[in-house]
Formats: sequence, structure tokens, C-alpha cells
Amino acid sequence: MSESSTDQAPEVVRWHSADRASVCALLEDYGLKLVDVPVADPIPGSYWGDDEAGLIGNRLYARADTPLHSILHEGCHYICMDTERRAALHTDAGGDYDEENAVCYLQILLAQRIRGYGSEQCMRDMDCWGYSFRLGSASAWFERDADDARLGLSARGIDPESGLATGTRQIPALDSVIRGSTTHPKRRDRK
Repeated sequence: MSESSTDQAPEVVRWHSADRASVCALLEDYGLKLVDVPVADPIPGSYWGDDEAGLIGNRLYARADTPLHSILHEGCHYICMDTERRAALHTDAGGDYDEENAVCYLQILLAQRIRGYGSEQCMRDMDCWGYSFRLGSASAWFERDADDARLGLSARGIDPESGLATGTRQIPALDSVIRGSTTHPKRRDRK
């Protein structure tokens, strides 16, 4: 895929057609600020390049052609990170296999909070984009094979039912992150 070439890209929900207010509010709940990037520009902090979202610190970068699932995925990496990793975050979110599973699960869960999107559309977009799951689809994995992802979220202090921080987890509020107390994805291959 070449930069900004949505004619050849899979048909998925893109940032330009998403409910921006609900996406920004969701990200802000976790201390992330979404930064719009002009369509002709490369996306800062994008690990994969092209139209994929980027992360630098507590800033998530996206263009109009960025897939909404990519915005969620990168945001969920940030949510799953500890304070130390957030402080050094630039482009490569890092993480291990268990985190990647937790991130995928959380992005599906949080998609419910985006008006006009939802978990079902997110899973269709993940399948269309080429995420691969042992059971053949994001939906089958989410419903029948994601126990390890739920455990991974719990271990990170995130409730696997709601996506909210539990009493064992502190996710910085937006204003403290912006003041400087801030505290990726591997290719889309899943077990």
C-alpha cells in the first residue's frame, strides 16, 4: 500500500468517517491526545508507515485515511503500558505476545464506546485488514479463545469486561500527562 492510497486499501472504517468526538473522548479518558496529520504528510510515530496510526508519548497521530482500528490498536498499546514504557514511547510500542493479545481484545472492547462503530465492525475491519487468529476470525477468537487476553488485561490492572482501570492500575489523566508526568504493534499476526 502506498501512502494515502485508499483506492488499493482494504475497505475499513477510516478516521475521516468516524465519530471524532467519541473517539477523542475515549482516548482522553486514558490520557491520550489525538493529533490530526495533513493527508499528504507522513504520520509521525507510525511503526508501519503508510496510513497506520502513530504514537509518540501521549500523542496518537492519525490522518483522514487512517483506519479506525489502527487508532484503537495503538491507543490500546498505550493503555496497556506501564509508566516507564510510556515515558520512553516513540513509534515502537514494543510489548510482548501477551500484550499484543490484550491489546487486540481491548480494542474490540473499547470499540463499543465509539458511536456508529462498535465491536462487530471493529472485528470485521481487523479481519479485512489481515489480522490473523487461530480460529480464523477476530470474532471467533474474541468469543471463544481469548482467555489469555482477558488474563493479560487483568494482570495489567484493566477490567476485561469494561476496559476500565481497576484499583490496582493507575492510568494518567490527560492534564497530568500533558504537563509532562507521562508516565507497537507487531504485524497483525495473532495465534
